[in-house]
Amino acid sequence: METNLVAVENFKQPEERRSSAFAREVEAYLSRYPDTHYVDVMLTDLNGCFRGKRIPVAALRKLEKGCYFPASVFAMDILGNVVEAAGLGQASGEPDRICVPIAGTLTPSAADPQTIGQLLLTMLDEDGAPFDVEPRNVLNRLWQQLQQRGLHPVVAVELEFYLLDRQRDAEGYLQPPCAPGTQDRNMQSQVYSVDNLNHFADVLNDIDELAQLQKIPADGALAEASPGQFEVNLHHTRNALEACDHALALKRLIRLVAEKHHMHATFMAKPYEEYAGSGMHIHISMLNDQGENVLADRHGNDSPLLQRSLAGMIEMMPASMALLAPNINSYRRFQAGMYVPTQASWGHNNRTVALRIPCGDRDNHRVEYRVAGADANPYLVMAAIFAGILHGLDNDLPLPPKVEGNGLEQDGLPFPIRQSDALWEFAQHEALCAQLGERFSHVWHACKSNELTQFERLITDTEIDWMLKNA
Repeated sequence: METNLVAVENFKQPEERRSSAFAREVEAYLSRYPDTHYVDVMLTDLNGCFRGKRIPVAALRKLEKGCYFPASVFAMDILGNVVEAAGLGQASGEPDRICVPIAGTLTPSAADPQTIGQLLLTMLDEDGAPFDVEPRNVLNRLWQQLQQRGLHPVVAVELEFYLLDRQRDAEGYLQPPCAPGTQDRNMQSQVYSVDNLNHFADVLNDIDELAQLQKIPADGALAEASPGQFEVNLHHTRNALEACDHALALKRLIRLVAEKHHMHATFMAKPYEEYAGSGMHIHISMLNDQGENVLADRHGNDSPLLQRSLAGMIEMMPASMALLAPNINSYRRFQAGMYVPTQASWGHNNRTVALRIPCGDRDNHRVEYRVAGADANPYLVMAAIFAGILHGLDNDLPLPPKVEGNGLEQDGLPFPIRQSDALWEFAQHEALCAQLGERFSHVWHACKSNELTQFERLITDTEIDWMLKNA
């Protein structure tokens, strides 16, 4: 799959204006980072993985005309193999599509900030329209639908992750890193502990400094309850695409910084049997054209628009699980006692529900969507949220009673707890697939079904141990 920088004479965007803006961005960047030798140009695939190439800085200016990548970039499984059943591979001739730079995304790379830059691209279809299988474009279309109604989401992403030792334990399992200068692998075991942050201060400080270089609006890390687990929160923004750009850039940054400190970082949903998984929580409020928060009425209570939005998100949540929990491992996170909701529910100031209304005044009245795993693609998580809101606004759906007390012990709309069930729910929900786009929905279902088939062919050590003893 070769990619070549090309001049595209018949590109249908306002090329002159776009080119001059990109040229100015490049000049400003190189004046600040004159020692730049290479730039990583990247697309974000279905799984939130970056796909692209490293180009010499001399070729950077040529990108104003666009470059080509195959459309099959968006039909890859988690291992980077093209899934032919998705329809974007060899059967269709593996066609190329033009990709153009996304304004404002040229930043230093965490791999080497002084000499390597990075730049996000987006793919266009043959007619110059956004390629409708690219997750970023799926989100953008839904975001625009809300804005056309005079509704402007304000969103923030929270990401949990684990730092890991590079070496497995004696039984071959993942293990937390030793706190520097100690032999203790369980130092990071008290939620919100400030003192425990000191044990990993070097890696966390580097994450914070590089986030500032990349203009990622992140708060400092806080310690979670499990050894080596942390959370980083991104500031709220009215730009839903930028929020997800930053979330993915932060994940890449954290992985690269961890490697420099001789550790691994993982956003795997459930890396340990005995500890809680890692989630991706999304906070969302909604402004009208006058800048007023329409999720609260004039008394600061839940507005009718909020209630309709909650009903839509809840109704779509089981079918959305294919996006919120995109991998086999994702479903291991949904266990009782692991700080994760197990059914579609809502409530005020209650962390046991899927949709939490946090404490706050009228201006900050919002929803925290607590279902997605840290392994999910943030563009698609946000798209599922927006699709649910639109679904609720367009349909008169019943809103279940709010949860009081422990939502894990009360009746509610259950989630599918296996990937096969989630993919079935996804394929059957016509409204969700229509909101996301028929071609995207087909490609997503084909790629994830293929991954599931591959996984189910594997014979695990546990199966062998059990059956050798009992069969």
